[in-house]
Amino acid sequence: MRTLNGRYNNHQVDEENPYWISFSDIMAGLLVIFVLAAVALILELTQKSEQWDEAIKEIAKAEEVRKDLLREIEQELNAMNIPVKISDNDTVLRIPEDVLTFEQGRFDISGDERSQRIALDIGKVLFASITKEDRWKYLDTIFVEGHTDRVPYRNRSIKGNWGLSTFRAISVWNYWNQAMDDGARLDMLSNHLGKKLFSVSGYAETRPVPCSNASSDVSDATLCPSGVLDEEESLRKNRRIDIRFTVRRPALEDYQAIKQALD
Repeated sequence: MRTLNGRYNNHQVDEENPYWISFSDIMAGLLVIFVLAAVALILELTQKSEQWDEAIKEIAKAEEVRKDLLREIEQELNAMNIPVKISDNDTVLRIPEDVLTFEQGRFDISGDERSQRIALDIGKVLFASITKEDRWKYLDTIFVEGHTDRVPYRNRSIKGNWGLSTFRAISVWNYWNQAMDDGARLDMLSNHLGKKLFSVSGYAETRPVPCSNASSDVSDATLCPSGVLDEEESLRKNRRIDIRFTVRRPALEDYQAIKQALD
């Protein structure tokens, strides 16, 4: 009778708790949830890793295009007896002062025929090389950078050497777009976002050429084996134009999203 009552009581408990499940069923359900979550996480990490690989490939391709672009421009101009140099880890095309000359305290390009021809040839080679094989798609901004020597330019209206260096860059930029053919002007070019590709900037005397009297490397014999340039040559070499090429990169938020997922 006791056995019968026990069975009856258990049956009654089951009827009164129709949603009751055993401990083993709970653990099995949790295990399934854990496995599904782990699979989802693995898939997400795999996707983010692929995105990271694509971002790295994109940057590497852009760096390669920039290097090829600069070397081609250098070779083309050197073949035209316009000796330019590549500097700053293959990111800058340096136009020496004996190629494009600025007088002390002046920001306009010299009016002699040679200077005008050289400036125009540089602009034409830039346009041809940048537009070749749609290389502009891998670039973000190209800066026409003006520089000065360390002699103070006492003109408050254009902010001293800072304004002088900027106006030198502007004068080169304006000359290109005035002298070049309408169908091949640099101000026509845009980057991958549809924004203007070129910009101008000025550095005053803050970025002197190596081994000049204003640079910080003159005390290092390994960098300047011949010593510092003499005063006049140092001043002259720093009155120059550089052209800096920056490449496109994934947006910062893309970097952060991928990094957070992989951490």
